[in-house]
Amino acid sequence: MFLMRNLGYTWFKTEGVLNVKVAYLGPQGTFSEEAAFRYFSSNKVEWLMCESILDVLDAVKEHRVDKGLVPIENSIEGTINMTADGLLMDEFFIEEEVILPVSLHLLTMKGVEPDQVEEVWSIPPALAQCRNYIRELRATSKHFNSTASAAKTLRDQARKDVGAIGSEWSARMFDLQVTKSNIQDHGENCTRFVLVGRHENKLTKGKKTMLVVTPNEERPGLLAIILNVFSSLSINLTWIESRPTKKKLGTYRFFIETEKSLQEDSVRKAIAILETYGHDVLVLGSYNTTKL
Repeated sequence: MFLMRNLGYTWFKTEGVLNVKVAYLGPQGTFSEEAAFRYFSSNKVEWLMCESILDVLDAVKEHRVDKGLVPIENSIEGTINMTADGLLMDEFFIEEEVILPVSLHLLTMKGVEPDQVEEVWSIPPALAQCRNYIRELRATSKHFNSTASAAKTLRDQARKDVGAIGSEWSARMFDLQVTKSNIQDHGENCTRFVLVGRHENKLTKGKKTMLVVTPNEERPGLLAIILNVFSSLSINLTWIESRPTKKKLGTYRFFIETEKSLQEDSVRKAIAILETYGHDVLVLGSYNTTKL
């Protein structure tokens, strides 16, 4: 593998026959990198590591890569709004849903014991998810912009009084020790990623379908009316999220994920009914789920 840096991006290239170019959210050692590398473990990939979610989507839009992997939801923190809004900026199409179990660990320099840790570094959500353990340590906390940057800084400074909260993947990347495993307050923690391609390459045979419904007017009970269309057709919904239209205060559009394929007659009928009511319906993807 070799890498080259250019204009704020980092390209990684594997040796052998190239199958696909993929962008993901950096820096090195993040959960996003782990999800990308594990999902494409059997492929020859040219990687583009980006500094933000929007940079990943821009790389797909500008044909610099074939696909982009971005986080869209965490089971504890909820929807990642930047991803939801970014998916509407161009004709993207979700090709796969990727679920990564998130286990948070206390990472330290090798040989350090937990009672030596006086300060804990990580991103605010990770610190919040490990609040009880940090209190047990009686340690202070310091915010970083990623779990990976906290781990990298710890490695670079080699401090024995500091621990970083991050993944086992990050520990391997920066040669740190997993001093205490699974320190998060809630055991069932997962992050959901979506693999995004360009709309012209869309596939429509997945077991789930993502729609974005933009109402033609605002009136009482509007969301209930929209959801009743799916209920009346016995379509189970697995995710509902409202986002501002950014056109007028108090106006929203709705991300609606169905547990049925776009090929199903009931889903096509639901779309037809909603459009008959005058609502705009965008098909954002039809995809399957991969659990890592």
